[in-house]
Amino acid sequence: MNGFPTPRCSPAGTNCSSARRPQPGNHDYNTSGATGYYNYFGTSAGPSGRGYYSFDLGNWHVVSLNSNISMSAGSTQEQWLRADLAASSKPCTIAYWHHPLFTSSSNHAPSTSTRPLYQALYDYNADVVVWGHNHVYERFAPMNPAGGADSSRGLRSFVAGMGGAGHYGFGTIQPNSEARNSSAWGLLKFTLHSNSYDWQFVPVAGQTYTDSGTNTCH
Repeated sequence: MNGFPTPRCSPAGTNCSSARRPQPGNHDYNTSGATGYYNYFGTSAGPSGRGYYSFDLGNWHVVSLNSNISMSAGSTQEQWLRADLAASSKPCTIAYWHHPLFTSSSNHAPSTSTRPLYQALYDYNADVVVWGHNHVYERFAPMNPAGGADSSRGLRSFVAGMGGAGHYGFGTIQPNSEARNSSAWGLLKFTLHSNSYDWQFVPVAGQTYTDSGTNTCH
């Protein structure tokens, strides 16, 4: 399970809650239908049993998707995503789901079945995508759905699997991988501005690895 903590917003008066907005991982589905996940998080996880939903934070549209169910082009989830993105009027978009389309980890290979979700986000000029699954940290340059560098429309992607479980290793380093770490635990913090975003790897106490940067929205 991954999650997106919705922060207090600035300026004052913007309607943001401090509740966490989760999305399911493969281990949640070790229980049939991930019923424990849906029962625990309730409405914070979107419609029960579906595992995908969206919400807005200031100028940002945030989309939580479910990589444990069908994601093929024309699937219910993929069609919902396209309709959701088409209806959004926000200038910036960030999405997150569990299985990474791009990763250099030696444990879990890239999950190519997620590409239709990435394609839909690319088609609607989304900006950032965040994944888990592999127990490492990795940052990629903006890329198109085929994995080619694309500084004008590509999504910047992150594998943020450094939450506390044992680390995995790296194998063949994939194209456009810009930063990697497989020894530090921590969290990936995003600061969402009106037309840009900052990212920062925040290590746990006693560890020193950091990674940070900023980008404007498309």
